[in-house]
Amino acid sequence: MTKCHIAYLACAAALIGAGLGAAPSTAAGRMTHLVFPGESIQRAVDAAEPGDTVLLTPGRYRGSVEIDTSGVTLRGMGRSTVVEPGTKKAVNRCAEGGNGICVVGAKGRAVEGVTVASLTVTGFAGSGVFAQETDGLTVRNVTAVKNGVWGIAQERSVRGVFRQNTARDNGDAGLFLANTIKTEEGATDTAGTVVQRNRLEGNRIGITVRRLRNLTVADNHLTGNCAGVFVVGDENKPRAGAVTVADNRILRNNKSCPKTARLDALQGIGIVLTGAEDSLVTRNRVTGNVGNSPLSGGIVLWKSFVGTTSERNRITDNVLEGNAPADLVNTDTAGRGNTFKGNTCRASRPAGLC
Repeated sequence: MTKCHIAYLACAAALIGAGLGAAPSTAAGRMTHLVFPGESIQRAVDAAEPGDTVLLTPGRYRGSVEIDTSGVTLRGMGRSTVVEPGTKKAVNRCAEGGNGICVVGAKGRAVEGVTVASLTVTGFAGSGVFAQETDGLTVRNVTAVKNGVWGIAQERSVRGVFRQNTARDNGDAGLFLANTIKTEEGATDTAGTVVQRNRLEGNRIGITVRRLRNLTVADNHLTGNCAGVFVVGDENKPRAGAVTVADNRILRNNKSCPKTARLDALQGIGIVLTGAEDSLVTRNRVTGNVGNSPLSGGIVLWKSFVGTTSERNRITDNVLEGNAPADLVNTDTAGRGNTFKGNTCRASRPAGLC
């Protein structure tokens, strides 16, 4: 055994002893599967049973990883544990999709209680972390950098927790949560999914919440993206909404992104609600978001691109400064029951919202 391996084992033992690895009791039936650089993460994941931890020592690991067993934890030892694309032909669905780490269940059979934590995932053509058909997934302290589409993404899932992650310089959203990506369906009730204390930088969009209900986006820091937060709905039933966007810092999201097939050019956008209902945007600090996009501004209400209005949304007690063309923008004047109250700002379109 090399001195390097001995050092890693000592570190791993300290983590496990501190309660950060698998449960210490053999009677509990839990194991820690320790993996070193050059070894197969997938082999350890395939051997893991519910309650087990796959613990990655620091270093670089090549290839995609797919988790389809409930109750498994995949944990690194911080940012120096790096998962990146491999050079071999794709060996699982995760790799075939160009993704890094996938947590995937089946329709009617969600994967439950999986945790992905304390590692970096970078350079994948698709998403760094991608989840589908999950219940109670936790993604924590993950750094998702320079992935082609999304940093961390989830669809068809409930009760997720996304906390203290960093998503930087990804091709689309740093964090992307949706009902479903490939089909037209009504909004999914996420049963209280939480997106909290994440840092989103340099992405096309910091956080996208698409066709979902019952979700909280709170205490995140978003800067240097083309747009900060998108809450997106459409004409399908049930409508998207019942989303809380609270206590976020949304600063200078002034990167310029070109038009795509789905969206106009983006720049200088803080928070946008489009085609959403019954949502609360409150106590956010939104400053210095400046651009010439149709969606530019601090907090923007916008009719969806298929013409669905935003209704009964509350924009309250936010602090806005230096956003252009205005701090508060409501282009969805046909939307019913939207209210702007208690906000600290200087300019709005139309006038009188501050």
